[in-house]
Order: sequence, then structure tokens, then C-alpha cells
Amino acid sequence: MGQVPAAGGWGLLAGSALMVGALVGFLTRVPRPVVAAVMAFGSGVLLSAVSFELIAEAHDQGGLLPTVLGAIGGAAVYTLADLVLAVRGARHRKRSGDQQPSESEQAGSGTAIALGALLDGIPESIVIGTSLLGGGSVSAVTVVAVFISNVPEGLSSASGMRQAGRSRTYVFGLWTGIALLSALAAMLGNAVLGGAPAALLAAITAVAGGAILAMIADTMIPEAFEDTHVWNGLITVIGFLTAFALSHS
Repeated sequence: MGQVPAAGGWGLLAGSALMVGALVGFLTRVPRPVVAAVMAFGSGVLLSAVSFELIAEAHDQGGLLPTVLGAIGGAAVYTLADLVLAVRGARHRKRSGDQQPSESEQAGSGTAIALGALLDGIPESIVIGTSLLGGGSVSAVTVVAVFISNVPEGLSSASGMRQAGRSRTYVFGLWTGIALLSALAAMLGNAVLGGAPAALLAAITAVAGGAILAMIADTMIPEAFEDTHVWNGLITVIGFLTAFALSHS
């Protein structure tokens, strides 16, 4: 199996967790503290993957300067795009409560939420695709981290969409589309960046890492803290150590 199709398969696997979470979140009424606890755990897993699989790898490939510039650039681009989408109704796209506006409350918010979900998932998928470059195997820790973190993202967001009155067709169509686009992003990351200089790969890896860190801080941790409160830190650390153990096993 070629690298590009393999990258697509791994990206699809990681993205499919959004569908798993959305099914649970939309079809059942999971208690909000449970959703928040899973979100906290997923935040810790992603934080660990960013630290040891992305930022550390970018530093090893290209040194400190490309890593710092890439991470800041990724965080800045994510934040600016998120600000634009927030104005259009996507600010609370990962919230499981009644924070999400319905289409009648804010026209265009459904499209903004869809674009926001895409914004959250693309950096992760590109990293999965680039991890196969050079003939190596996919970063299992990154795939596992993205999969674990995608479950609570889909669960929490779908719960909020249900409360905002959005239809099953919209919810499952959205997450199916995002899963497929995750596969496409992983394939593009592998195909376009093959043969790129180490410094460029380091910068792109750092860009993705910075964007993911900004996403965790801006959307996942606030949702987790909403209902876990004092337990948020402990659960996040458990998630962090789980991914750390996987990367060192």
C-alpha cells in the first residue's frame, strides 16, 4: 500500500472517532459531567502528543527557530480564524449545553460551526500524513491521541447541536464530511510535503502543533472545566500521562 493511501486511511481512522462521539452525543443523553471528564482526558492526551510527538520532533528536525516561529504562526492563524467564526456563531461549537445558537437565533451559524469543526481537525490530519514521510511508519501515538480526543469533541458538540435544534441529517452529515476531509488532509499532507527540506517539515509540524495547542486552550479545556471544576486538572494529567506512556512503551 502506497504512502498516500495509507495516510488517508490513518486520517480517516482518527477522524471516524468524531462520528462515534457524535452518535453517542446525539442519540443518548450523556450526563454533562461525564462529557466534561472525557473532554478533560482528551485534552491531556492531545497536550502530551503535541509536546512529545510534534514540538519535540519539529525541534529535532529543524532546530529552535523554525519550531518557535511555526508554533506561534499556527496558533496565530488558528486564533484569527476562530475569531472570525466566533462572530458568525461557532464560538461554542464544542459545548454540550445550550450555548450553541440555533439557525433561527443566528443565521449562518450552522455553516460557521461546520467550518469551525474543519478548522479544529485539519492540523491533526496533516500531522498524521507527514508522519509517514521518509518511509517510516505512522506515529501511533499521534493517531491514538487524535482518536481519543475526537470522541469527546464529537460527543460534546453533537449534544449541543441537538439542544440547538439541529437535525440528525445536519449533525451526522457534518461529522461524516469532517471525517472524510480528515482523510483528504492526511493524504495531501503526505503527497505535497514529500521530499520537503527538514526545516520546512519542522516548521509545518510546529504550525500544526501551535494550532492544536491553541484549540485545546480555547475550546476543549473551557468545556471540560465547565462541569469538572476542581477535578479538571487531575483528569487532564491522567490523559497526559496515558499518552506519555504510549509514546514510551
